[in-house]
Order: sequence, then structure tokens, then C-alpha cells
Amino acid sequence: MRSVSAVFAPNDLSGSGRAAESARLAEKRRSGGAAVGERPEIDTSVPHSARVWNYLLGGKDNYEVDQQAAEQFRDMFPQIVDVARADRAFLGRSVRYLAGEAGVRQFLDIGTGLPTMDNTHEVAQRAAPDARIVYVDNDPLVLTHARALLSSSPEGACDYIHADLREPGDILEKAAATLDFGKPVAIMLLGIMHFVHDDDEARRLLGVLLDAVPSGSHVAMTHSTLDFDRGETAQAEAQDDWNEKSANPMVPRTREAITRFFDGLELLEPGVVSMSRWRPEHTPWGRPDEVPGYAAVARKP
Repeated sequence: MRSVSAVFAPNDLSGSGRAAESARLAEKRRSGGAAVGERPEIDTSVPHSARVWNYLLGGKDNYEVDQQAAEQFRDMFPQIVDVARADRAFLGRSVRYLAGEAGVRQFLDIGTGLPTMDNTHEVAQRAAPDARIVYVDNDPLVLTHARALLSSSPEGACDYIHADLREPGDILEKAAATLDFGKPVAIMLLGIMHFVHDDDEARRLLGVLLDAVPSGSHVAMTHSTLDFDRGETAQAEAQDDWNEKSANPMVPRTREAITRFFDGLELLEPGVVSMSRWRPEHTPWGRPDEVPGYAAVARKP
């Protein structure tokens, strides 16, 4: 495992130079990586996945262009609402497991989306008040709302950085201000890997993140798929329509392709399954219906 402190060692400074460098890095973190005095611009000319997801979950942090895209997707593929809810429910179940039974106290949530109910830090800190969480997203609206709405328990920590999965080194450098990469980290990749179109590149990005964390760390992932189409074309047609209009086109993958992301890791039971079927809550009505999206959690040995 590579040491984050070694990869991102500070310049050899002393005295006032070290103080100035510390102040510069702190300001960079506060500004989300933008230059001091600048803020990332919010593009409302095209739908953005985080805002569309927010609308599908009943949120209000979206624009007309996002609402129109969500309604059109839902008209073509009504089950997208079930997918959004199942994805959110999986977040809760997986974080409860990680912070509880698995004993993880650090979470790196990449592609967090807009804050709603039961965000990662809320679920984690209910189970472990000293949990430390870093949220990462490349939508400036997400960053704005995260700073305004999310707060940590006194015993723990919660930070928010503007960064992109495609630049994992940048994520690790900024997250190291809050997380100790010498201790296990849960890397949360919910609904984001399908925005990286090339399989090899997606595995490379995940590999960089995993190289920076020790044994006992985990990866939780959800991913879109067309495996549940069963000969129907509604989801594929809605997907194609989304990709033509959105700032965030995505590539669904098969269960086999998604499973390969976990090569070298210990894939926890029940493996790569429909999001609704990953360790569901017990109810009198039996197992929940499948939704067309996969979920899994794996441990780094």
C-alpha cells in the first residue's frame, strides 16, 4: 500500500514559508480547489445527474431543465423512481453495516449528490459518533448545499470537497486533511462508476483509491445495468435519450463487468445483486422486488 503522506508530501518549508503554505492549502480546501475569490459555476443549461436524482427523490434542489429531463426519463421508464429509492436505501444499510459490524470509522463518499435525508454522515454517526466523513462531488450546487446543510457530531468530523472521480490524486490529497489513510476507510461509490465509460479506466481509478487505503478498508458501489430488461427496450431507450441531452452520459454495465471491479477484494455476501436485495430489512412480505441496478460491498484483505 502506498502511503498518502508519502505521495502527497508537503514541500520542504520552514518558518513563515510553512505557515504560508498551510494557509494556501487550507484556502484551497475551503474553496473546493478553485482559485481564491472564484467559485465553480453552476450550469443550468443542461440537466445534471445529481439534480435530476434529487428531483426523483422528491427534493427541491434542482432546476427546470433537470425537472424536464427527470419527467421524460420517468415517462419512458417509470421504474427509475424505484431505482433512486433503492439506491438511497442501500446507502443506509451499507453504511450501518460498515460503521457497526465492520467497525469502520472513516468514509470517503465520492459522487455524493445533493443532501437529502439519512446522508452518509448521519447514518454513520448514529452508529459511531466519532466517524469521520468526506464528501466529494464535481457539481458546484452540491458543494454549496453540502456546506450549508451538513454538520458533524461533536466527536466526529465532516468535510466537503469539490473534486472529480477522474482525478483520484486530487481527491486523496484534499481528503487527507480530514481522514487518516493509515486506518481503514470505506470508499462509497454509489451511482458514479457508470459515468466512467472505459472499463479499464474505471478499474484504474478504483485501483488508485484502493492503493491509498489499508487492509480492512471497504468499497460500497451501486451501478446501472440493462441486465433486468428481459427483452424490453424502455430502459435502454430512456438511457439513450438521457445520454443525448445530459451533461453526464452514463454506460450501464453487466453483472460480470461490475463484479470485475472487485477483483482482489473480498466480496461480501450476497455479492453483486439488485440494490434492493443487498441485505434487505426483514419484513412479513418476504424479499423485495428486484430493481434494475446492482449493489455490492467488498473488503480489502
